Amino acid sequence: MAAATEILFSHIILVLKNIQITEIIIAAIVFIFIRSLRSKKHHGHGLTNWPIFGMLPYLIKGLKINLYEWITDILKHHNGTSRFRGAWFTSLNYVITEPRNLEHVLKTKFTVYPKGNYFRDIVSELLGDGIFTADNETWQKQRKIASIEFHSTNFRKLTNESIFELVNNRLIPVLELSLKKNVAIDLQDILLRLTFDNVCMIAFGVDPGCLQPHLPEIPFAGAFEDATEAILFRFVVPICVWKAMRFLNLGMERKLKKSIQKVDEFAENVIRARKKELSLQNEDDKEKSDLLTVFMRLKDENGKSYSDKFLRDICVNFILAGRDTSSVALSWFFWLVDQNHEVEEKILEEICRVVDIKKDEFDDCLRFRSQEIKKMDYLHAALSEALRLYPSVPVDPSIIFGYHVKVVENHPIVPKLSLTLYMKHGLKVNLHRRCDEEIHKYLKVS
Repeated sequence: MAAATEILFSHIILVLKNIQITEIIIAAIVFIFIRSLRSKKHHGHGLTNWPIFGMLPYLIKGLKINLYEWITDILKHHNGTSRFRGAWFTSLNYVITEPRNLEHVLKTKFTVYPKGNYFRDIVSELLGDGIFTADNETWQKQRKIASIEFHSTNFRKLTNESIFELVNNRLIPVLELSLKKNVAIDLQDILLRLTFDNVCMIAFGVDPGCLQPHLPEIPFAGAFEDATEAILFRFVVPICVWKAMRFLNLGMERKLKKSIQKVDEFAENVIRARKKELSLQNEDDKEKSDLLTVFMRLKDENGKSYSDKFLRDICVNFILAGRDTSSVALSWFFWLVDQNHEVEEKILEEICRVVDIKKDEFDDCLRFRSQEIKKMDYLHAALSEALRLYPSVPVDPSIIFGYHVKVVENHPIVPKLSLTLYMKHGLKVNLHRRCDEEIHKYLKVS
């Protein structure tokens, strides 16, 4: 009898335990449901802040379509500002906002919003103490020096000569080769190579030779690209994760370490060679105007020459600022032009009018100078609109004047998740040479 009672009692306890577990599960489901309803009411537009996963499911959905359009749609329903909370195991906790607020933070009240230790901790291995990571007096000092030099006559002359030479002696031959072979090219890759050569010539006074007919792989360029991708990874994962990976030398952190070693090696070799070159320079020798040489001639507030590390950081930051933004913006511009042929016609008409080409003087080998490009208001407006639609630019119409840029049929055009607005699959285009009749209708008769 006692045994039967004990067995019955055990069954009752087991049933009660099962009931408790069931009640806990039901309570948890009800809690999550109520929380999601409150979160949905608070955040609006279906952005539920789920337990554990946060808003990560919606981000995954956005990545499958167009992330930037998805973010824009969210901002439209949140009066221009919204907070995104990622899963607990990520560092995706951000406030996303509209351009007017960004202007307030990054320009109007810049000194009130320091970048802080979190940002510097992530990017300092690549960017050091350069202008992208500096705050307060350090930032102001670098900006003041750079601003003075950027507006100097010699520096402006260098930038104009550099892009003129690269466009006419590098870019045009590469485009002509694709015409001759009748093959599609990745215009985004071509433009990235162009701007990388240009910015390295301006920053270091060195031509890496990325833009060549055979499109070579350049170790420094590849290392720089790998480093920026690895830095982006740090913004996504928790700090403890990437720091552990760095300590163990694993995954993206191992890739970042190798990339930065190559970047540092390139910079150190250039700085060493330039110092030797300057020490042997005679008074009659032509002075270089690249950023590295300019800063080598300057002294700090204590009257001492800047350290090699400071010189390295200045130049690497400048390369990051100039390499991607121009090429990416131009890639979106050419895609938009391909979608809007009336814009292409107006740009072509303006080029012919500004340059004042006569029919009997027409030559398809025309070369455009910066003073002519400055007068092309419609081209400037078209580029500005492209930047508004796809924010990320040296202005140069040589390509539109000589070629039809036709995007390969069915080539997917979607943004890539990166620090700048790359096209995920590049910009595959076929070039078609313009016939004389297309140009002649805009030319004046002598």
